[in-house]
Amino acid sequence: MAIRRIVTQGDERLGKRCRPVTDFNKRLHQLLDDMKDTLEEAQGAGLAAPQVGVLRRAVVIADGDGGMLELVNPEILEQSGEQTGPEGCLSVPGRWGMVTRPSFVRIRAQDRYGNWFEMEGEELMARCFCHETEHLDGRLYVEHIDRFLTEEEVEEYYETEEVRKEGR
Repeated sequence: MAIRRIVTQGDERLGKRCRPVTDFNKRLHQLLDDMKDTLEEAQGAGLAAPQVGVLRRAVVIADGDGGMLELVNPEILEQSGEQTGPEGCLSVPGRWGMVTRPSFVRIRAQDRYGNWFEMEGEELMARCFCHETEHLDGRLYVEHIDRFLTEEEVEEYYETEEVRKEGR
């Protein structure tokens, strides 16, 4: 396993639609393992293959419990609700913007062996499903923002959210 270099905004690969994965072999397994190591090293929430320069439909997402989800050829089946919050990206380092996303998403994807499964996510996981799937279509979250946020605005947002959740 290895840490791969994360490509950043301006790299033409981030603007290209990725090809479906058709071979569920050692090369795919190595890519997924490397992506997990890279994501862990970068301390991010999710990573799509084009972010490490590979134009294939593969994603890894931190599950919030110390594990990682692997989504190969993911597709969004259903989405509902709405949430707005700060969003960042490992390919747009140090920048955040307010993005509105669905608050619930159901996806269908394959595992590293080609087996299909479905999964649901709410709030942050729903946001990750949308964000990472967009990478596979050559899109970045910055296409959804009105402006970038300052670090102070991001910190203030999370402090306010924490107080709001504690007051429930």
